[in-house]
Amino acid sequence: MPPLFTVGILGGGQLGRMMALAARRLGCRVWTLAPEPDPPCAQAADGHIRAAFGDARAALRLAARCDLLTCEFENIPAAVAEAVERSGKAVHPGGAALKTAQDRLLEKRFLRGLGIPVADYREILRRKDLAAAAREIGFPAVLKTARGGYDGKGQAVVRGRGEAEAAFRTLGGAAGNALVWERLVPFAREIGVVCARNAAGALAVFPPAENVHRGGILHLTLVPAGIPRGTEARLRALARRIAGGLSLTGTFCVETFLLPDGKVLVNEIAPRPHNCGHYTLDACETSQFEQHMRAVCGLPLGSTRLLSPAAMVNILGTGAGDRLIGAAQALADPAVKLHLYGKQEAHAGRKMGHLTALGGSAAAAARRALAAHGKLAWARAGGPGLSAPGTGDKEAA
Repeated sequence: MPPLFTVGILGGGQLGRMMALAARRLGCRVWTLAPEPDPPCAQAADGHIRAAFGDARAALRLAARCDLLTCEFENIPAAVAEAVERSGKAVHPGGAALKTAQDRLLEKRFLRGLGIPVADYREILRRKDLAAAAREIGFPAVLKTARGGYDGKGQAVVRGRGEAEAAFRTLGGAAGNALVWERLVPFAREIGVVCARNAAGALAVFPPAENVHRGGILHLTLVPAGIPRGTEARLRALARRIAGGLSLTGTFCVETFLLPDGKVLVNEIAPRPHNCGHYTLDACETSQFEQHMRAVCGLPLGSTRLLSPAAMVNILGTGAGDRLIGAAQALADPAVKLHLYGKQEAHAGRKMGHLTALGGSAAAAARRALAAHGKLAWARAGGPGLSAPGTGDKEAA
């Protein structure tokens, strides 16, 4: 039987891997493009093109094999997506959405243009802009690179002029890189809203999740978030406006801050499946990855109904070894699910997998997930070194 569709994935990491697995379950064939010879995504695909993400010719070769392309992450060069679009093949997200999502200044202007609240910010193009931002917004603040950066990279909290000057240099401001000075928001909770939109504009929203970060990396996700119905309705409305404004097709995430007074600020947009939506693999009728494939392939969207409260905890490398031990002990709890990503080297802070636990409440699920996580450790092959999975104090791609 011929495949339902042949899908090309620009990207080689764990998000692409889980996209590929979902696509194959739907009867699709999958090709990938990434610079590594055997990335996690390619392990689950039918074919792989080894090339840089900025190689437009390679992307066109991928497109020639496929019915459509999708991007695993938002830092695929927009020019590459636009080249594929000019060839007549669809790319989700498209070049225009990628341009917005990969530049924090463009993203904030886009959100403000829709009337969506964001933290106060100023553009920093030269050293003298620091003084103006400090005067107009004040300290503490977060200084961020306008482009690039993920999992806490490309940003620094600054609490005084000396720290601001140092961060300006460290983040490349002195070399001409645009930066963003943003008010440090005293939020009560971080809430992630994962949604999917199809080309006709239909929107399916997963239950909002509460996220807990450590060292700038997502550590724990709990669902349901236990927020008021009115707040959830506002989040759904924000997501709908954002998706429509960017003409998104596929799964995306709106990362928000819930303030102590109940107000909501949008922090970032991720125009692709998101780490905080991994719980959907085990706790929803349709996962965020299957939903993404349904959307980009023009299939009806699935149900987002939550089957059980759940919690997800990331498994990070520590640099102490590449062999994970303790999986049997972690899985001794029958409500715990283990997902590993097929990465060969467990660098410090690298996302190597995740655990999801189900429970009678989000808090109960979190206790089970964290208990299972505590049974895991990294060891060197053939060596005695042991280290518990990291919680975000160090970072690696």
